[in-house]
Parts: sequence; C-alpha cells; structure tokens
Amino acid sequence: QVHLVESGGGSVQAGGSLRLSCAASGRAFSSYAMAWFRQAPEKERELVAAISWSGEDTYHADSVKGRFTISRDNAKNTVYLQMNNLKPEDTAIYFCAADASFGSTQPTYDYWGQGTQVTVSS
Repeated sequence: QVHLVESGGGSVQAGGSLRLSCAASGRAFSSYAMAWFRQAPEKERELVAAISWSGEDTYHADSVKGRFTISRDNAKNTVYLQMNNLKPEDTAIYFCAADASFGSTQPTYDYWGQGTQVTVSS
C-alpha cells in the first residue's frame, strides 16, 4: 500500500509559477513510477507528466511541454511538478498517482492522492 499526499496548489495569475509536491509513505516508493494527472470541471482526468522509478525516463503532455517539469527525490519519497508560465487552461485539480509500471497514459494507476486545486486567473 502507498499513501500519497499532494501539496503546493493555490491561485496564481497567468504567467506565474507553482510547484506541486507529492509525499509518499508505505511500500518502497522508489520502486514505483509516478505521475501527475489533472481534472478540470466536466472534463476527463488527463495525464500531465510521468516519471520512471529511477527518474531516468519522463513524459510530459504536449499541452505542458516546455512549461512543466516532473522530478522525484527517492531519498525524500517525494515527486514534484514544477509549473511555469501557467495559463488559465491549466486550472484543474491535480492528482499524484503511483503505478508499478511506467508508460501508461490512462488514469488506471494503482494508488492516488486526494488532489490539490490549481487555479490560474487571466
């Protein structure tokens, strides 16, 4: 079992930055691939970024490429999402997720956090 807790959400103006953190506890964090998903009102949950257990492989959705960066610190059992040049369309609840395998773009991950709200105003 892996317990995930997100933090770092908030309200910012367009062009601003936020860094989300996801602290994990439970079974070996370093053996899991991690990801950030987001879900806007009345929209499906979508993958934003993912990172392999070692951190060597990453994926960023086209909509955030060049603006968002996923990273992890296995010594701290934490995964991060640095979000720069935020846009109003980035407004959503952001969820941290863990899975045994890296590469899935679908919201079928094994473990989920409760989510943190990000609101970007124009």
